[in-house]
Amino acid sequence: MLVDEDTDSSLCSKNSIQEGGTQVAGGTNNCELNITYNYSPLYYEVFPNDEGLKWLYGKTGREAREVLRIAVTRLGTKRNDDYWKATMGNAGIALSILHGWAKEHKDGVFKVY
Repeated sequence: MLVDEDTDSSLCSKNSIQEGGTQVAGGTNNCELNITYNYSPLYYEVFPNDEGLKWLYGKTGREAREVLRIAVTRLGTKRNDDYWKATMGNAGIALSILHGWAKEHKDGVFKVY
């Protein structure tokens, strides 16, 4: 989730998504994405300090943008038909969405639950 630092409310993107473990019918512009835990081993490999997605917590879009870009490059974005399968491409697709939000909302703050 990417939030406004002052209000702690979810930011909205100009791009609609219909991705993740919990999907909104017709898509959503809210910067909220449920990512399956199945991808965790891949994220530990591409984020600093072996923190996985937790590395993002509290980082602004500006701070996370380059790390996300590199992670997406390493993982790729070749989608597998089975969302739940922990493939590099599936994990990379999710991070590419976060990267897009980070570029769009440089002052937004990531919350990871």
